[in-house]
Amino acid sequence: MELSSFSTIFLLLLFAFTLAEVESVYFPGIYQSSLKKIGKTVKPKIPYKAQYFPQVLDHFTFQPKSYKIFYQKYLINSQYWQKGAPIFVYTGNEGDIDWFAANSGFMLDIAPKFHALLVFIEHRFYGESMPFGKHSYGSAKTLGYLNSQQALADYAVLIRSLKHNLSSEASPVVVFGGSYGGMLAAWFRLKYPHIAIGALASSAPILQFDDITSWSSFYDAVSQDYKDASLNCYEVIKGSWAELDSISAKDEGLAELSKDFRACKQVHSINSARDWILEAFVYTAMVNYPTAANFMMPLPAYPVEEMCKIIDGSSPQTTKLSRVFAAASLYYNYSQTEKCFKLEDETDEHGLSGWNWQACTEMVMPMVVSNESMFPPSSFSYKENAEGCMKQFGVAPRPHWITTEFGGTRIEQVLKRFGSNIIFSNGLQDPWSRGSVLKNISSSIVALVTEKGAHHTDLRSATRKDPDWLVNQRKQEVKIIQKWIADYNLDMKQE
Repeated sequence: MELSSFSTIFLLLLFAFTLAEVESVYFPGIYQSSLKKIGKTVKPKIPYKAQYFPQVLDHFTFQPKSYKIFYQKYLINSQYWQKGAPIFVYTGNEGDIDWFAANSGFMLDIAPKFHALLVFIEHRFYGESMPFGKHSYGSAKTLGYLNSQQALADYAVLIRSLKHNLSSEASPVVVFGGSYGGMLAAWFRLKYPHIAIGALASSAPILQFDDITSWSSFYDAVSQDYKDASLNCYEVIKGSWAELDSISAKDEGLAELSKDFRACKQVHSINSARDWILEAFVYTAMVNYPTAANFMMPLPAYPVEEMCKIIDGSSPQTTKLSRVFAAASLYYNYSQTEKCFKLEDETDEHGLSGWNWQACTEMVMPMVVSNESMFPPSSFSYKENAEGCMKQFGVAPRPHWITTEFGGTRIEQVLKRFGSNIIFSNGLQDPWSRGSVLKNISSSIVALVTEKGAHHTDLRSATRKDPDWLVNQRKQEVKIIQKWIADYNLDMKQE
């Protein structure tokens, strides 16, 4: 089984997808695939200063090579901080930390209330934090140091050093994260409770492993989003794949497709068009925000509904595929700046491609597409998945390592006994929500769930157009964090 070019790494986030009639393995994280299709990326302007911390290569062995130092990037904002006040730390995702800082304005919004120091730490092997420089992705010998446990240890070491250097050892630390970063935030609280007093884990699918969550849940959720917007929209998308397949059977099918899809270059595979369409609908479902946003792509408010309006408003005489292309174009070209579309020859502007390795080692999230989905049915095989990873990296996945290391099975009973101070926030329109914690586990491990929320909507900057449900969700988060800090300060006074 060959790994397709669509196998890029997230975006968070994080699932394996084998299409029924094509020998390919889809290993995107939560974000990366569509981002690779963006042209030239403008670096976001953010109110943070970049710093670089001398980080050790391997925290868990004492071999001489383990002591190699690399420089880990982190961003800091001390505008509102007062010595002894809280430190809010974002546990970086699978990409350039600047991008996550630019799209996690909630922390900046609440910093004045808490007089908080803000820190965004970049995940090793992403962005500028490359342990072996340009050779970091060279082979399994170097990539072997890329995993979630090393990343969490990085964060722990950096936070301890930062508090020491600031002469503010008593400052309480709260970790924040969205998507894969949200998973890391929750796991950090469990692994390093002596360093972080609490965690806000937004859209964190920590239960998307083994058979804890239904393998079809993600794509079922995406399909439900479109079905809720318009049954006709759902049915048109579902019927478009057969039309795409019929084009591939024509002698000049790829040339016709390249023209119809306004491809910048001749398309070499029907799979490129299929993946391009699929990405648009999947990622739009994830970022179906209630206000206009420019997180993954510039999009209007509630873009799923806007996509369906395009499909429903098209002439019934047009093909389903042409209607679907028009809707997908909203995702790729809402700003009307693209003269053509790059269906192939992608670039990696956000430094995201390390996720391929993580998906082939520890982050094995089995996913299938059921017959009820609007996408072509697919299956998943641990054996075929391992064969693809062996071919690409020469390593076999450890598909049950995450649940061995962090747990997940019967999580309610387990965390109720030893966990505390974690907020799991989710919006049910986010397809990743089905792999997260959606009910309270204890009085201090709480689930904040919104019906219309999308992928870590709550971590975005507040706007005057935010709906009441989002405003209230953030208020609840602030109230809970205030209690964590108050309890911590009370304990410190009693010592």
